[in-house]
Amino acid sequence: MPDHSFPAPTTEQGLLVAHFLTVRDVARARRFYREVLGGEVVLAENPCTVRLANSWLIMNPGGGPTPDKPGVTLVPPAERPDTVSAFLNLRVADIWATYAEWRSRGAEFLTEPIDRGAEIRCYLRDPDGYLIELGQATGMLHGEFARAGNSAE
Repeated sequence: MPDHSFPAPTTEQGLLVAHFLTVRDVARARRFYREVLGGEVVLAENPCTVRLANSWLIMNPGGGPTPDKPGVTLVPPAERPDTVSAFLNLRVADIWATYAEWRSRGAEFLTEPIDRGAEIRCYLRDPDGYLIELGQATGMLHGEFARAGNSAE
């Protein structure tokens, strides 16, 4: 029987998506994703792997090029950057309950959840500065979507 807690495709599912985060401190990142967001630690280190709902996060420190990624250096994001090129997007059934629960565990949100018609959403950062969107589909469940050019701002 396959271990579905570890991110590896099974014979029934030939593709699985996991998100890799380059972190400054593996223990600190692991603690945040386990204690604040409620993830399950599958592997503590080398690389740290956390199951978060139906997804996996793989976390390791940065490093220089390797034979399979020549010329590529992994670095965590700059301290509290003002620009972002990618972020985690987490969808929940009850944003206000999740917001309250995660705040009580130490999450620091940029704002309270804001109703944008198609969805309610807010953002927080992990200890390395990665941006995380927390959202709940509302209007989009009934055909109301974000206006063009307004989906990720």
